[in-house]
Amino acid sequence: MATTRSACFDPTGERHGIPTFPWRCAPDGYATRRQLRAAGLRPGGQPVAAQCLRPRRRRGPLTAYLYRIDRAKPVRPMTPGKRAALAEAMRARRICPECRRDAGYVIPPSLGMCAPCACPDAQSEHAA
Repeated sequence: MATTRSACFDPTGERHGIPTFPWRCAPDGYATRRQLRAAGLRPGGQPVAAQCLRPRRRRGPLTAYLYRIDRAKPVRPMTPGKRAALAEAMRARRICPECRRDAGYVIPPSLGMCAPCACPDAQSEHAA
């Protein structure tokens, strides 16, 4: 694939299929998903309009897909039901399956339980 900065410049899309620009050199009117979200927008079902490529030495280039800002739609507002469901899901991630208590933090998947249940010996040593 593209290994130099100049190989990443294809504004007509002949080489890559869609308009392609070097990293941080996209023209106005295009934005990534994160940039759209920061502006309170979403792609809204539109296809990828362009891409930015950043060459790397040992692997293929980094790719950032760009969407047209003028076709983006506003982010849907959070409904009370969705907010309640999200709060309940986050609360469930804090409940230890062993002792059934709220740990006060999200239980790490690597442990699968709260720290006192995972390492009862270490907790008693620290308490003394």
